[in-house]
Amino acid sequence: MSAVNDTIFKPAVFLLTGIPGLEDVNVWISIPFCFIYITSLLGNSFILFIIKTDPILHEPMYIFLSMLAITDLGLSISTMPTILSIYWLNSREISFDNCFAQLFFIHSLSFIESAMLLLMAFDRFVAICNPLRYASILTPPRVAKMGLVSLLRGVGVAFPTPILLKQHRYCQANILSHSYCLHQEVMKMACSDIRVNSVYGLFVIVSTVGLDSLFILLSYVMILRTVLSITSHAERLKALNTCISHICAVLLFYTPMIGLSVIHRFGKNSSSFIQIVMGYVYMMVPPLMNPIVYSVKSKQIRVRIVRLFIKEKVSSSPGYSADDTGDEKQVPPIPS
Repeated sequence: MSAVNDTIFKPAVFLLTGIPGLEDVNVWISIPFCFIYITSLLGNSFILFIIKTDPILHEPMYIFLSMLAITDLGLSISTMPTILSIYWLNSREISFDNCFAQLFFIHSLSFIESAMLLLMAFDRFVAICNPLRYASILTPPRVAKMGLVSLLRGVGVAFPTPILLKQHRYCQANILSHSYCLHQEVMKMACSDIRVNSVYGLFVIVSTVGLDSLFILLSYVMILRTVLSITSHAERLKALNTCISHICAVLLFYTPMIGLSVIHRFGKNSSSFIQIVMGYVYMMVPPLMNPIVYSVKSKQIRVRIVRLFIKEKVSSSPGYSADDTGDEKQVPPIPS
């Protein structure tokens, strides 16, 4: 009887879901997903390479950007194995332990990314509202401490979620609606009282993502007030232009995240297709678009990318040579 009860209350695995009704074309669906993942990995890795190899970019703004790129790499790596295994191998099963580990990494990295966006907003606030004290406020040790606090906060608030989930018995249908595990969905599979999970999950969202988004909004209110006080129209546009990349990153992250949270908590009658699409947008779009946005909108990064490719092209050309000291000939500066 005990064995029967264990089977009833504790299924061995959860079943992940691809796109219902399109199982026959899973291989074709995997092509854009694979392209998105490869582009995300290469894009964020390239941003890290550019920032690491160029001392001019060793400033707080770009250090925060490198932290954001590392977080995006982590999110991509956390979801890639299960998503591609569904579409390539039709392997939908994931064990309890693997599921709990995956949701821990997904949620902790999401909270870290939210904190990174807040730090980047603070960087813009100091640079625009108090530029004379920028170097004294955002010193390298302070930037490192801010990054460490963001990491510890993300890991700390996400750590109890798998522990709480392990306390439950699971007797509901073990089919998840996404290609990866999320706390707000897994807890609904339990047949015991989940009020603690629900309250803790809501508390974590409000105290992390909620506060971060509020402080980001307040930062831009003060930035806007400062910009509007500038008499020169050209200077106002120049100041606002330095914020466009960050505003795009904020919208790319918070819009699908808040939408998905609202659907899971309050959209009981919402279409499963909408949940699936929002889930993919939440996991795939920010890591894909952040390096593209910053490469296009950030002049410093854009110029260094162009110089890197021109240098490679010149060094590989037949007429290229080195001087007597062994140093490469200097590449002419790019006209601005």
